[in-house]
Amino acid sequence: MKSYSIIKVGNDYVVQANDKCILKVGSRRRAAQLISDATGLLNALAVVESPKIAPEAPSLAREVPELP
Repeated sequence: MKSYSIIKVGNDYVVQANDKCILKVGSRRRAAQLISDATGLLNALAVVESPKIAPEAPSLAREVPELP
């Protein structure tokens, strides 16, 4: 998610991601901390799941014995 925002609704703060309300908390500081934590976790997940260059794949060819 690329764009986060925090809006005040009554006495609470609502965290929005891409214009979708996803979380309601009691303090603006807590909302900001949760956004920071979520961003860090998503970035860590992206690093873990990024495609890595695989070593050369083993050959699947069979050795066929020659018939006399």
